[in-house]
Amino acid sequence: MSAGPKRYSTNQAILAIIIAVFSLSLGDAIIKNSAHAMPVWQMLILRSAVTIPVLWWLAWRNGAGRFRVSRWVILRSTLLALMWLSYYVSLSLMPLSIAAATYYTGPLIIVALAALVAGRWPNLLTSLAVAAGFLGVVLVIQPNLSDFRFATLLPLLSAFFYAVAMIVTAQKCLDDDPFLLAMMLNVALVFTCLCLAGIAGSPGSYALGPWQEMDLALAGTVLVLALLILIGGVGAAVAYQNGPPATIAAFDYCFLVFNILWGALFFAEWPGSVAWIGIGLIAGAGLLALPRKTKRTGPGS
Repeated sequence: MSAGPKRYSTNQAILAIIIAVFSLSLGDAIIKNSAHAMPVWQMLILRSAVTIPVLWWLAWRNGAGRFRVSRWVILRSTLLALMWLSYYVSLSLMPLSIAAATYYTGPLIIVALAALVAGRWPNLLTSLAVAAGFLGVVLVIQPNLSDFRFATLLPLLSAFFYAVAMIVTAQKCLDDDPFLLAMMLNVALVFTCLCLAGIAGSPGSYALGPWQEMDLALAGTVLVLALLILIGGVGAAVAYQNGPPATIAAFDYCFLVFNILWGALFFAEWPGSVAWIGIGLIAGAGLLALPRKTKRTGPGS
């Protein structure tokens, strides 16, 4: 007998995504606040060292079995590792809200890439959303051509890596265990950061600074970051498994609100009036580009 359509638990899913983005955005603020104490490559190695055993246990309990890892999982993990590195480095170079808003062009880039892969441009409404989103990026970043720095594009590069990774996930990794995917991402982060360790050692550099001796305060920071990334990752999985994707994606944009809040509380950072317009355009464009079809016909749909 075939299983009937799965019923959404929308309220539970909305709560889960809000908790997830709250945790992830708070982790971003803590990482930015710790930039002077620990280089990003060291922080990611230590955070992943804590989370990998937990994710392995969750994958084992979820029935991932022999942990088959395909080349597509490796590609996806590498892309997401580059995404996190680009985004976290950008946090030390710009206000939290600006980096987060630029990063949230990822869904719009996914729309554009998916259309490119399919060989068919999306409808007029979605096309306008993509255009509005990238206009928002320009207003948020406000590039100065006379004093242009590549670093200002890091969150946009991060969004691009995320978009490509999600296309790979949708096309090639749909049947892979989500906890296994999360574990492999952390393995890729460790490998990538160990490669960076070979060229690290620049005093004062957030990206390539030397390894810092651990004290109780730094150890506590790493444990908190590991807990927050686990809550965020599991919360997002629960949300998208139990609620209409369009509804959950809309609440996903609470990430921007939380990052503006943490930026104000931790660093006294407030977006300027032009940046506020850009943030509004990005958020509105992302919501406009969301798929309208949310009905689930069955577990295999």
